[in-house]
Amino acid sequence: MGSTILSDLATEIVVPVCAFIGIVFSLIQWFLVSRIKVSPDRHSSSSNNGKGAGYGDYLIEEEEGLNDHNVVVKCAEIQSAISEGATSFLFTEYQYVGVFMVAFAILIFLFLGSVNGFSTKSQVCTYNPQEMCKPALATAIFSTVSFMLGAVTSVISGFLGMKIATYANARTTLEARKGVGKAFIVAFRSGAVMGFLLAANGLLVLYIAINLFKLYYGDDWEGLFEAITGYGLGGSSMALFGRVGGGIYTKAADVGADLVGKVERNIPEDDPRNPAVIADNVGDNVGDIAGMGSDLFGSYAESSCAALVVASISSFGINHDFTAMCYPLLVSSMGILVCLITTLFATDFFEIKAVKEIEPALKKQLIISTVLMTVGVAIVSWIALPSSFTIFNFGSQKVVKNWQLFLCVGVGLWAGLIIGFVTEYYTSNAYSPVQDVADSCRTGAATNVIFGLALGYKSVIIPIFAIAVSIFVSFSFAAMYGIAVAALGMLSTIATGLAIDAYGPISDNAGGIAEMAGMSHRIRERTDALDAAGNTTAAIGKGFAIGSAALVSLALFGAFVSRASISTVDVLTPKVFIGLLVGAMLPYWFSAMTMKSVGSAALKMVEEVRRQFNTIPGLMEGLAKPDYATCVKISTDASIKEMIPPGALVMLTPLIVGTFFGVETLSGVLAGALVSGVQIAISASNTGGAWDNAKKYIEAGASEHARTLGPKGSDPHKAAVIGDTIGDPLKDTSGPSLNILIKLMAVESLVFAPFFATHGGLLFKIF
Repeated sequence: MGSTILSDLATEIVVPVCAFIGIVFSLIQWFLVSRIKVSPDRHSSSSNNGKGAGYGDYLIEEEEGLNDHNVVVKCAEIQSAISEGATSFLFTEYQYVGVFMVAFAILIFLFLGSVNGFSTKSQVCTYNPQEMCKPALATAIFSTVSFMLGAVTSVISGFLGMKIATYANARTTLEARKGVGKAFIVAFRSGAVMGFLLAANGLLVLYIAINLFKLYYGDDWEGLFEAITGYGLGGSSMALFGRVGGGIYTKAADVGADLVGKVERNIPEDDPRNPAVIADNVGDNVGDIAGMGSDLFGSYAESSCAALVVASISSFGINHDFTAMCYPLLVSSMGILVCLITTLFATDFFEIKAVKEIEPALKKQLIISTVLMTVGVAIVSWIALPSSFTIFNFGSQKVVKNWQLFLCVGVGLWAGLIIGFVTEYYTSNAYSPVQDVADSCRTGAATNVIFGLALGYKSVIIPIFAIAVSIFVSFSFAAMYGIAVAALGMLSTIATGLAIDAYGPISDNAGGIAEMAGMSHRIRERTDALDAAGNTTAAIGKGFAIGSAALVSLALFGAFVSRASISTVDVLTPKVFIGLLVGAMLPYWFSAMTMKSVGSAALKMVEEVRRQFNTIPGLMEGLAKPDYATCVKISTDASIKEMIPPGALVMLTPLIVGTFFGVETLSGVLAGALVSGVQIAISASNTGGAWDNAKKYIEAGASEHARTLGPKGSDPHKAAVIGDTIGDPLKDTSGPSLNILIKLMAVESLVFAPFFATHGGLLFKIF
């Protein structure tokens, strides 16, 4: 089999060092952002610019009337209102979710402990009957611990992301006074803080957990990595509530603010007279930042866990080859270094001077990181893998060469890029699909909705082929392990992906603050340009999340099937087929719940906003202040209450199906949910993204065609606003939450597989 070039000791050092580099880099970026002051100091904004500061800068500010203390004070006030709203919502959410976590941790312990009647004796290994492994009770305890670890890391990732975003939004607004390039750098740096913290934390916690568990498990790697799967489950279950709760919050506020403000009252977006405007801006942070952070952390944790579980029963685990075993962690470590270099291209090597350079700069980030990562993966595959080894493949061992594994990761990496670019083509207003949707607004909202839906369905085609090709290639080379590392390949540039993704909501908030603080039209135009690019990148980020979820889910499915000792999943057996049907239905049920929740919360919001406009004298004239707090409370209460049923649906389905109908039916349910969930998720997020950018296209009026449809307030514009409002829950609540549904059910089934294999299928045993 041969040994690896990289020694075990070197691996023990390289992984944590890369994680620390990521954390240090994010702190440096944070420090650079924090140098912009949000206090009305006369020379603050010119003195900390470093090069070229002084008189010239000061003049620009004087000329735009920007040394206006009131503007800076207002920005600071609005920022603290948004930050307080976001923090209080997340604390409330985490209290509820914390109770659920503890209850679920107890469930994990009871279910897994009861596999051998809570016995403390060693048991025969599942895959290697000649050896003795640690008792099932140990797996129960350690799975519970890793579940809690994953959950806590997920919460911290989301919370830190939100804190950074609310810290950076007003700073982006203030920098926009000096030009679009300066504002872009602030927004992008803040996104990078979140991206690197999350990637490095996820890697470090997983690495520490493996090393601590090894103290107990010793040579029993099969048991060790089975217990580690709890980490992925913890990460994703928190992400589910973060995504659903945050999604309902942000969209209730957004839909309420848009319907009354823009359509009925004809006031601009983010107008300070609109009572729902603070809730809307808070929502961007709790949904798009905290939710997205937890979501991608979950994908990352699960793809690592899926790869480790399969590797532990392959030659890596049997021969106790630690370096090869840590291949997934080494790929992620390389990812952090690659993303670090990539980030410098956006912030330090090139400067953005004009609005039209924003979107290309963000796209370059994706291309540069993918190209560099391809080289990085080749190096890791060469030094960290033996030249040939065997991979577990449903009962047999398959011989694999190290270059084949490199191709598996590479296929996932490039499939991610393809999905990203297809998503961009369908959701950016620079291309014909969105322009066609905008054009259809001439004849009213109905045609806009028809065109938008058609665009979403059509946008599924190429991503599905990309996922299909990567599955076929990676499975042919390295069985289920190949699929797990392909998913990891797609997520290996997670730091850059998240930076691009978090940049969107930060720019969106910056625009809102500019409008509320009454800044000049020119500044609002700059923040709008940043925001429009951010909308597209958010859609790209969702594309990545959904594509990686499909691969991760399939890898977890493979690990589950192996662990539950199912030799083949035969679609023609009734047990499996009924599972397929029910599984394919689940994403629809789940989407119905989340859409309805947004609808009912938005209804309350619309009523409250109307009530304030009608009863507060002088509000429309701008003489009285609206009651922002009531709207924030409506969003908070609605999202906390409404996130529980969809969450329960996803968490309880595998438990109920596995316990009562057994592992074969459960394998059908997982396959069905994967196949239908991916399609709905892609079409929902792209439809919503296209409607949003069609509206922005008309508002910006940048081309001759757009000007024939505008200006704001024209009939085509009103039709576009309605389309955007319908698309909001699709692209920010249902679509993104579906990828968590797919992964979470698979990872949960894997964690509970020992219990289902021993005690599952009660109904079929009775009859």
